Amino acid sequence: MNAPRTRVQRRPVHGVLLLDKPLGWSSNDALQKAKWLLRAEKAGHTGTLDPLATGVLPLCFGAATKFSQLQLDAPKTYEAIARLGVTTTTGDAEGEVLRECAVDAAMLAPERLAQVQRQFTGPIRQVPPMYSALKKDGKALYEYARAGVEVERAARDVEIHALNVALALDGQAQPAIKIIVTCSKGTYIRTLGEDIGAALGCGAHLTFLRRIDTGGLGIERCVTLADFEAMDEAERLACLLSPEALLAGHRHVTLGGEDAGRFLSGLRRRGSWPDAPAVAVFGDAPRALLGVAHTAAGELIPDRLLSPIEIQQILESTPATVAAGILETP
Repeated sequence: MNAPRTRVQRRPVHGVLLLDKPLGWSSNDALQKAKWLLRAEKAGHTGTLDPLATGVLPLCFGAATKFSQLQLDAPKTYEAIARLGVTTTTGDAEGEVLRECAVDAAMLAPERLAQVQRQFTGPIRQVPPMYSALKKDGKALYEYARAGVEVERAARDVEIHALNVALALDGQAQPAIKIIVTCSKGTYIRTLGEDIGAALGCGAHLTFLRRIDTGGLGIERCVTLADFEAMDEAERLACLLSPEALLAGHRHVTLGGEDAGRFLSGLRRRGSWPDAPAVAVFGDAPRALLGVAHTAAGELIPDRLLSPIEIQQILESTPATVAAGILETP
């Protein structure tokens, strides 16, 4: 007879875990594992990484989930290896080989690589791959692809902010290029690798993909899932960054007690602030994140607010702080 399963006692947890997502895991699987290890009530991630990709995956817990869209929209940086001369059905090593082509020295000449690098820097258009989670009539494209159905996809505008293309060797010593790219949201790196291969005249598919930065949150700050699992509970909680880690590009505004309370109730505040589209708003007694806003014509206009309970819980989880008057709304 099987022993009864122990029910996990969930609790409020607020913060951001910078996870180095392991190979072979879906983003949601990694999220659910971390959520279980923290016993967190509420969690979400900031955009998916393919199971065959590794690297930076910010996981948001509690109040931080209110700002996860900001990271979803942020520029991202990837390292990739593309094997030249072979195209596949999926654009990566998991797919079936479609075509093989000889790779000659002229394709790999420094001036040719530099030309292709310039060609794919700046605004470009991409046709989303069939093996993607993009939906058509409520169904993911990869579901159509697995059923052998090709769906027409419109090209989309994306931005390549920075691109470096150089010669590399993959594990089989085949002709390959290393791609380091900083790009806008919605950019498919597999498609970029395929398009660069096509531009070189030989085709390509990705054999390696790693996200090394998203919105200024770099891989050097990440913890692996294996290391996180090996920690005790206090060590896991110590890995969490404050929710304001997601607001690095925001202008800061600090409000006094009465103004902070009114702002938390959703009221606009007047002041001498310059116009700004992204503002992180704090209370001053004690210092606590209240939410995000924008300023226009001398008004501070709330966009996303933390609840008084969330603020209280964050303060109580921070040593030597006690909730004060900012939590009292009129």
